Amino acid sequence: MRKTALCLPFLLLAAGAAHSQDVQDQSACPRLPADAGLSWEHLSTGDADICRALREDGSEAFGLYIAADSPFEPNRRNREEEGSVAGQEVLWYRAELANNPDIEARETLIELDDGRVAHVWLQAQSGDQLQQVFGITRDLRFGASPLLETQIAAGQ
Repeated sequence: MRKTALCLPFLLLAAGAAHSQDVQDQSACPRLPADAGLSWEHLSTGDADICRALREDGSEAFGLYIAADSPFEPNRRNREEEGSVAGQEVLWYRAELANNPDIEARETLIELDDGRVAHVWLQAQSGDQLQQVFGITRDLRFGASPLLETQIAAGQ
């Protein structure tokens, strides 16, 4: 496992921080569950979008790098658990944060309906927090507008 796998999105964020927005950008980032208690920080970098789900204290719960291709290459030796992201079955891979080895970190890839891929990474302080973030990523919704969400909730 390359320790730099989780560093790429952070480097891209640093390079374009002036362009980031603390908004729920429905055209770029997936819909968060209403009860997630998170907000998006979005950065568009040409052909890619980076979405960071931030907790109220500013720490990152998880992030996504959405593009035609991903620099992340899953390594079978680092498989940790099965799960789902936005309704798709996935294998989560253990990741290492060089500057903080006590953090539980995982990453995976999913294919989106529009042909792009999303590299999803997450970080947690504990096993309980890891399970909480798994639940949030499981309930993400890509490509859903607020109007569609309202119609779905109303059973229309």
